[in-house]
Amino acid sequence: MISDLNFLLVGNSRLHWANYSHNQSKFFHTKKDQKIPENIDLEKLIWASVGKPPNFLLKGKNEIKTKDIQLSNLPDYFGVDRAFACLAAFNNTSNPLKKDLLIADFGTILSITKLNSNGSIIGGQLIPGFLTQLKSMEQNTKDLKVPQKYEIPTKDFLINTEEAILKGVINSLTGVINSTFNPSKDILITCGGDSQLLTKFINTQKKNIIYAPNLVLEGMIIHYLSLKQLL
Repeated sequence: MISDLNFLLVGNSRLHWANYSHNQSKFFHTKKDQKIPENIDLEKLIWASVGKPPNFLLKGKNEIKTKDIQLSNLPDYFGVDRAFACLAAFNNTSNPLKKDLLIADFGTILSITKLNSNGSIIGGQLIPGFLTQLKSMEQNTKDLKVPQKYEIPTKDFLINTEEAILKGVINSLTGVINSTFNPSKDILITCGGDSQLLTKFINTQKKNIIYAPNLVLEGMIIHYLSLKQLL
């Protein structure tokens, strides 16, 4: 049994951490300008990156890249976060009916990735994420501002501008999921920083939905333990 392995995924907007000890995983997330969490040894920290490096030195010998991950039909140019998510979905999802796995990672970008029941990558889509869309509207218009609260209205058509912005962005994100997810053929796994907010707006009549907010970090741990033959 092993103890105290620490993992870091450098995201586009946050740092995502995992601690693996005695077959248990704990996850937490920090802003990029925050101090390194206590008890993190940078010499041993296992890491991967899809965003700009943080303001502390990471050891190149401990980096995991997409090319290191063993998945069928996985291009080297795929983001390592997508690769980790696919690995975790394939390893962790009970799939007796051999359905395709559809992964929706609600982060800075909504990445949708599909793989078959044998773990072979089929492909996917990339869409600006929740905050990315909100910030884009503020940056590219004169009068639209990012709402201060994310209270999503239930009505479809709104008079209030902030409510209309929120409803439109939610519909753009969940709409693409609802249009690509076929529950008779797919199992949907949702993850990422905005997944808790957005999963509940996916068509509730569709079943086969798994909420796994830390799927990417789970895949990172699976990869490392498999590499070291510790599973």
